[in-house]
Amino acid sequence: MTHKEFHFNYHKTKFYGQYWQTTSTIAVIILVHGMGEHSSRYADSVVPKFLENNISVITYDQFGHGKTKGKKGHNPNYEAVLDCVELMADKVNTIFGDPPTFLYGHSMGGNVIINYILTRKHHFVGAIATSPFLKLAFQPPTWKLAIGGILQKIAPAITMSNELETSAISRDNTEVQKYINDPLVHNQISANYSLTFIKKGIWAIENASKLNTPLLIVHGTGDRLISHKASEEFAKNTQGKATLKLFENGYHELHHDRCKEEMLETILNWTNLQLKANLNNNL
Repeated sequence: MTHKEFHFNYHKTKFYGQYWQTTSTIAVIILVHGMGEHSSRYADSVVPKFLENNISVITYDQFGHGKTKGKKGHNPNYEAVLDCVELMADKVNTIFGDPPTFLYGHSMGGNVIINYILTRKHHFVGAIATSPFLKLAFQPPTWKLAIGGILQKIAPAITMSNELETSAISRDNTEVQKYINDPLVHNQISANYSLTFIKKGIWAIENASKLNTPLLIVHGTGDRLISHKASEEFAKNTQGKATLKLFENGYHELHHDRCKEEMLETILNWTNLQLKANLNNNL
């Protein structure tokens, strides 16, 4: 296995990226992390599971996150966020050639990858969304939404605290403490992330019937941050084109929760089914 870091520039921003390459790559995962965190939080949980099965992983820190330069918690616009997925697809071709490639997005990253496959032309074999940010599991204060709407028009780069309930991340307190103590994790968010992603989540639910890419959604019914009911609504609106797996009482970060082994096995089994289907289609 080879692990390498890289940088790329886009929209006047220097991005941080990294990839793990197996010796016999049969497929590649493009991993898109969630709000306030960064790509390296998957290095000891999600990534090894794929590597064990000859699936390489490439990822990056999104606008305003991790080791990527720029103001924390802010992005220039939603389309620029989606463009980064396309840049990663180009990077896959440069590094790995032309292997079957999947998108994997968690929370905010789930919003990104779902909207990407709904609106952009692509050649991904499938997509995986874990606890996708389609709707919040709580109602933000009306005054905060109103202020956010004003700021987005007159000063879009201003950020506020996302007031994340850190204990809702996982039922494993060790994982919660890791999150709290991670120096690259932050709680800042601008309206370009909060309000825009709320709107794009609703749009995705309303346009789910446009889905034509195999999609697996996994979500915990105990998620107090992002609504698992919204994942159910989206899956229902695809009219059977998306596969939904709910984990009873699972918290927001299923890959760091008590059900992580079962969740990762679910993802791997689904991924292998898509690879077989893709192989048969190309025969």
